[in-house]
Amino acid sequence: MTKKLTRKKRNRLEGYDYSQSNYYFVTICIVNRKEYFGKIDDNQMILNYYGQIVEQQWQWLAKQYSYVKLDEYVVMSNHVHGILIIDDSDRSRPVPTHYIKSLSSLIGAFKTTSSKLIHQNGLSDFSWQRSFYDHIIRNDESLNKIREYIINNPINWANDEENTNYITNRSSELRVAELKSNMSAHSRSS
Repeated sequence: MTKKLTRKKRNRLEGYDYSQSNYYFVTICIVNRKEYFGKIDDNQMILNYYGQIVEQQWQWLAKQYSYVKLDEYVVMSNHVHGILIIDDSDRSRPVPTHYIKSLSSLIGAFKTTSSKLIHQNGLSDFSWQRSFYDHIIRNDESLNKIREYIINNPINWANDEENTNYITNRSSELRVAELKSNMSAHSRSS
């Protein structure tokens, strides 16, 4: 029997230049949703040492690359949400023009530097997921909704799909509902 090869779904918009000036919403997750960066307490994210490293390296992007600006972001216990702005409008820089990294290259730099520091500080099994989610922000309405989503992420953590407890609780709720439905159907047929 021959195994059929499946084509992997593209994560990025085909034909789009991700190094051009724009606002980008990104979500970067830890492999297997392991909660390494801290915890939610009273609807606030409390970063542990590893979470502080991640926040430091997110901020490092804007310090390292003059064309990167950061808008709202949040480091959660097992992922990061952020709005990253690539802005190459500053023409005061001397010639020759500089190379603008793509969004993927910038996120790659963030993942590499944060992973290295986390490993050096004792969490050797830490790993980011292979890729990341992105959304090109095209207007102020979308920007404002995404900002609100990021700001409220710690408050909404109990119902967040990235929350491993939510997944466990949701699976349990579905199993209970299925059992109740089966019991109800059984009692009607008796």
